[in-house]
Amino acid sequence: METNLWRLLLSVQPSRGLVDEKFSVRVQNAPPAHPLTMHALLHSEDGDTWEAFGHYVTDSGGDVNVSEDPSLGGTYDGVEPMGLLWSLRPAPGSRPGLRFRKRDAQTPMQVRLSVYQGHQSEGFMDRAVLASVMVERWYMAPGVRRVNITEGGVTGTLFLPPGPGPFPGLMDLWGGGGGLVEYRPALLASHGFASLALDYLKQADVKNEYFEDAYRVLQQHPQVCKNRIGLVGLSFGSSVALKMSVYSNVIQVRKCLHTSCLTCTELNQKKTRYNEENQVIWRDLLLPVPTDLSKKVDVGRLQCPLLLVVGEDDQNWPVPESADDMREMMEGAGNSHLLTVLSYPRAGHLIEPPYSPHCRAGTFMAAVIALWGGEVAPHSRAQEDAWRKTLDFLRENLYCSAD
Repeated sequence: METNLWRLLLSVQPSRGLVDEKFSVRVQNAPPAHPLTMHALLHSEDGDTWEAFGHYVTDSGGDVNVSEDPSLGGTYDGVEPMGLLWSLRPAPGSRPGLRFRKRDAQTPMQVRLSVYQGHQSEGFMDRAVLASVMVERWYMAPGVRRVNITEGGVTGTLFLPPGPGPFPGLMDLWGGGGGLVEYRPALLASHGFASLALDYLKQADVKNEYFEDAYRVLQQHPQVCKNRIGLVGLSFGSSVALKMSVYSNVIQVRKCLHTSCLTCTELNQKKTRYNEENQVIWRDLLLPVPTDLSKKVDVGRLQCPLLLVVGEDDQNWPVPESADDMREMMEGAGNSHLLTVLSYPRAGHLIEPPYSPHCRAGTFMAAVIALWGGEVAPHSRAQEDAWRKTLDFLRENLYCSAD
């Protein structure tokens, strides 16, 4: 039900853009000093409903500018231009353990922004809407191409930036949940990097040769700069990428980027524990970090720039301890100049592209609810800062002309 009592105007600029692009939201023509609620509604591809909302009061001219005016309550507080996106959370009554992930990178996130009278916190579907706008957020920029890869036993998806290239290349390795995860490589291609999303957990025991074959596929593509290729990893994928960067004679990367990374390779399952909500905590399985180099990746041998993104409240892996250990190893080996560490207090395990909804705990492999950690606002600020610095790191170390 929609009614516009005062010919109220809701505008969003731009209403269509990339997911890491900020927008401005403005309400005009309401009464002065009047309470309003801004509400965001998202229906995921899995059929779940996500929402966020902020409480505002119009100024003397009857306007609200979300980029400048503070939210007085809701799912976020203060001046937060993108709070309506990063504070999205499952609607009341949703199934437990939800994590938002875009499965089809070729279609946009569609978020409906609406204005309600007064300061509301529930029952939005039963209330009159003063005005609403549909916003599209894309992972693929116009001109980005998606190419299925099924060569030499390798399964993946290659995203190519607009234009003839050649472009710097990236091989993107996701975590232990498996599957072909395409939204981050699609977004990286939107920023000028030919990015290969690799499906590598279908086999019970995937061999190193699989990653080397995937590297060759990327390297030999005519639109990829064969001598400017990097690896990107999240969670388990970061450990695989680190191992390949150090020990493979085939994979000669120009840079390595890891989120939630570990060097150690042995688990102690007896150290699994649960919190009061029966969410599993795995961070102790790899502690203490071993001193025996046969039980971890010897990053002292690393010969390419390495960026580590660390969530200090990671409850899945002992990432802060592992980052400290890597720094010590590289200082001892004399290659610490190659290391950059971004460390974020109160951020958790799943550091995603900017403005992605935070997932503190979520279903893992349909078996358990894992505690990933982090707090909504600090984690979201970490995602925004880490993404900007990640793109700077990639451009500095990879970007090339036609070589």
